[in-house]
Amino acid sequence: MEITSLRFITLAVLSVFIYYLLPHRYRTGFLVLISGGFIASYSLYLLLYVVLYALVNYFIGQNLPESRYKKMLFRTGIILNIIQLVLLKYSSFAIDPLLNSMGIEIQLVKLSEWIIPIGISYLTLQGIGYLINIKMSWEKPEPDFMNFLLYFIFFPKFLSGPVERSNHFLRQLKSVQVFDRPQVVQGMRLILVGLFKKLAIANQLAPFVNNFYANIDTVQGSDILMLIIIQPMFLYFDFSGYTDIAIGLAKTFGLDLLPNFNRPFLAENVTNFWKRFHISLSSWFNDYVFRQTSFRYRRWGVRASVLAMLLTWTLFGIWHGAGWNFMFLGFLQAIAILYEFFTKKLRSVTFGRMPLSLRTWSGRIVTYLFYGVSLIFFFAPDLGTALNLFPRLFHENRFVLEGIRPETFFLGVALVVIFMTAEIIGQDTPKLSQRINSLWSGTKPGVKVFRWAIYFAAITMIIVLSNEVQEFIYFQF
Repeated sequence: MEITSLRFITLAVLSVFIYYLLPHRYRTGFLVLISGGFIASYSLYLLLYVVLYALVNYFIGQNLPESRYKKMLFRTGIILNIIQLVLLKYSSFAIDPLLNSMGIEIQLVKLSEWIIPIGISYLTLQGIGYLINIKMSWEKPEPDFMNFLLYFIFFPKFLSGPVERSNHFLRQLKSVQVFDRPQVVQGMRLILVGLFKKLAIANQLAPFVNNFYANIDTVQGSDILMLIIIQPMFLYFDFSGYTDIAIGLAKTFGLDLLPNFNRPFLAENVTNFWKRFHISLSSWFNDYVFRQTSFRYRRWGVRASVLAMLLTWTLFGIWHGAGWNFMFLGFLQAIAILYEFFTKKLRSVTFGRMPLSLRTWSGRIVTYLFYGVSLIFFFAPDLGTALNLFPRLFHENRFVLEGIRPETFFLGVALVVIFMTAEIIGQDTPKLSQRINSLWSGTKPGVKVFRWAIYFAAITMIIVLSNEVQEFIYFQF
């Protein structure tokens, strides 16, 4: 079920009404029922698999604190989580070729064709995080299986996150969710913003990016440069659009999901960028891989941090997909962050005398371009194809909007400029941002009319521009 469809929006609105009419003790079960139906709309086998997956992690978590074989049980749980992810997501890349080279004609990739592993990557991180939390005594096992199942299958976040933490999500289910009009209104605004980002902006930039990679063997010069500039914005508005819808919808149920974006393109270096972009994922890898690895090998000194950084970001890349290009994508981020770490003092001395605004914006531009270049390894079909693009960057200069409608493309670009201007004002001029926010939330009749005119214009654009379905990029993960 496409979450930007009228059918999904109708289901969501009706669900909110029914949710608050039900007594508290029935609400979790209702959300489980709705979430299960949502998952079953993609695949009934996927729903059955997810319930089984939750059961396995639930029973391991229940027995972990008091088990005589705590270490063995914990390792078994982690291994089971990793194995099921590898089987469903990486069979075609790693397992099937290995088995075929040994003369074993088994196609494990057919498992993914049968189950349709949508959201499995997010599910796995949540399962592993829960078991680590229990093992480290950061939280107690969840006694209520319905609550635990909802942690995995809650439909606003199931497809593309945010990557929730069990100790953040589960405790919210213990308290009675009273209808809070301001929170519901805030949630609805976020949903509107998310729909606008996806349908009015990302979908208008999508044809350029899609056509580029569809004709990747013939593109030259300015096409590639334009791609480096456009594709970060395309991915950002596509993915943050989904996140806004997910967080907003959860708010209407009185539940808070973890934040995922915080003006990432205003980061002045790669290290800070990953504290602002896909926050729930990058922080998960930081807490459960980087910190655990660097602590385990702390006797190695700074080399432990280097090892942990390379391992963390390589796994981060592999999490995104089965291919050397994704591994290289993660490796690039690790190299950039290590460079920033080891040259921090040198860069501080070298650029310390530059005017603050020049230093800030040069850092932002370099970081943005680095991310734009690294996304080539994200979107390209394989590593070889991605690497072959770079020599062509200096060939014939041309820019042709082939196969797309220039008017909608430039509309998307114009809306990007408006959104980014708002983010710059919010980041760099907080006083002006406060004034604008105060004016926007004012109660004067003229302000109300203006605010509703903007809402009406946004809804109209969403309806007009929603005729072509473009799947969210992160659905594939």
